[in-house]
Amino acid sequence: MPALASFLINDDGSVMDEAIEHYRLRAAGGPAMIIMEACGISPEGVVSPHQARIDEDGYVAGLARIAEAMKQEGAIPAVQLHHAGRQTSGRVIGCKPLAPSDLPCPTIRGDVEPLTIEGIQRLVSLFGDGAERARDAGFELIEVHGAHGYLINQFLSPFSNIRDNDYGGDTRGRARFAVEIVTELRRRLGDDFPISFKISAQEFVPGGLDVEESIRLLKILVAAGIDVVQVSAGNDASHEWICQPMFMQKACLADSAAQVRQALDIPVMAVGRINSPVIADEIIERGMADLVCIGRGLLADFELPQKALEGRLDEIRPCIGCNTCMESIFRKGRIECLVNPTLGREKEMAIRPASRIRKVMVIGGGPGGLNSAWIAAKRGHDVHLFEKQPTLGGQLLTVSTPWFKQDLMDLVRFQKCRVEKSTVVQHLSCEVTLADIRRFNPDMIIMATGSVPIIPPVEGIDKPIVITYETIFDGTPLPTGPVVIIGGGATGCEIALHLAESGNRVTLVEMMPKIGKGIEVVTKKLILRKLKDYGVEILTQTRLVNVVDQGAVVAGPDGDTALLEAERVVLAVGSRSASRLYDEVTAEGFEVHRIGDCLEPRDAKAAIHESAVLARSI
Repeated sequence: MPALASFLINDDGSVMDEAIEHYRLRAAGGPAMIIMEACGISPEGVVSPHQARIDEDGYVAGLARIAEAMKQEGAIPAVQLHHAGRQTSGRVIGCKPLAPSDLPCPTIRGDVEPLTIEGIQRLVSLFGDGAERARDAGFELIEVHGAHGYLINQFLSPFSNIRDNDYGGDTRGRARFAVEIVTELRRRLGDDFPISFKISAQEFVPGGLDVEESIRLLKILVAAGIDVVQVSAGNDASHEWICQPMFMQKACLADSAAQVRQALDIPVMAVGRINSPVIADEIIERGMADLVCIGRGLLADFELPQKALEGRLDEIRPCIGCNTCMESIFRKGRIECLVNPTLGREKEMAIRPASRIRKVMVIGGGPGGLNSAWIAAKRGHDVHLFEKQPTLGGQLLTVSTPWFKQDLMDLVRFQKCRVEKSTVVQHLSCEVTLADIRRFNPDMIIMATGSVPIIPPVEGIDKPIVITYETIFDGTPLPTGPVVIIGGGATGCEIALHLAESGNRVTLVEMMPKIGKGIEVVTKKLILRKLKDYGVEILTQTRLVNVVDQGAVVAGPDGDTALLEAERVVLAVGSRSASRLYDEVTAEGFEVHRIGDCLEPRDAKAAIHESAVLARSI
């Protein structure tokens, strides 16, 4: 498991009990080694108050508890040493961020403080201090974070290093800071202590590192004393390559790792959207890497390695590349997972036997209904799951149609597998009525009936030319001519991309000043780029006035109207709860609980989280 921020860290940089449990569970799942998340070697080098720190002796005791927890569960404990450099905010550290040159971070911006020679030497010594503390805490491998646009990467790359002294210029000059750090670690730790180096072998920015230059840098670092290299990619200007969303190919950095492995005589770790043991096996079998790192996959299911070892591949809860984990860190200051609502809350959300067995009726076989059904059944309840369609999955089945959303099918398969291997009784092709509920007479009802598309009240909205977003994904033949999409949120943007890739001329209409509201930031960056590449016309601050046989009439920000000719007008302006049955059941006096879109239209994460909490409380 590579270093991956949990931010289960106190404001002072010390570890919480939750962090120890987090790493203990990951180790218990069977990985050979776990690299603990980046630990700051200096106060001005952290990216958040919730980043782990290793810059004072007082942190050693807490870190030692993590190392010991890993060791007790059979994993080799490792840790990553880190300094953010310019890639942090003065609001976080209380001073100007340090940098190799007078070049601010391209996304955070703000003034920076170019490092002096004395400042560089101070940081080299602090990396050494951090390494000694890591060894004293019981970690058995130390990784130097030289990737992702942080300080060491900033020195390595001509994108961020324009120094004209011994720490800049040519390859050897830009490598000097990293070489001095590795040399200092080797001096402090001795010849036999393993040192890893993480590099962004490709930065995907003009003037940034590429694989060829990274190999030259790594050869210098191998001579300085590194034992293994982890081949990653990206910096803060190309962060989609740091934590790749589902729009990107799986194992998208394995080719880079293979090139590095061919050029070096030390072991190479591959990382980057490797969410399956099958993919990991292929990388090893093809000789592309010596070790495979799975990060988000072990957040989604810490038992992934053990399940793979036992051949239980269908029981692995899949990472779908939604980047909820990264988004939650930056928005909420703690890690969350769409598919695994127990992440970071494993103890409090443990599944325990029910104190009283109840007859539970779950209505709706989407993500929320499926999740609540198998959890309740595992606790001992008599659970019956009703779904009006002939198969389970709900809206996930339809929205997973485009190639860039097909990872959602892995989630559907996992949830269906859990239901099928449980005692849940399935009732498919069964649209429940109030009379059915009266006859069944459950002790309680979980309503997971989802939502239906909103139909705006404009003239001509009932014309045959108008379809909803559901029609695009339900197997109906796609339109072949020009299409107007009303609504530029997540669904509208995804439909626009899907239809544009199918060869349609697409116009996307949105009332707000910008499109893509609610889309995770990395995913949004890629979608907007692809919409531009496909020539999708985007009209913001524009509203639908009415629909005619020839297309949609819209009004722009100045109030002027225009006809957008189209073969189809697709409505993607949101959804509303399907609440009719809930209102009827409530009036009958049944105990009923709503989850997911049935309660309020949101996303699969909300449905899965609410269902997980509810099913544990019955």
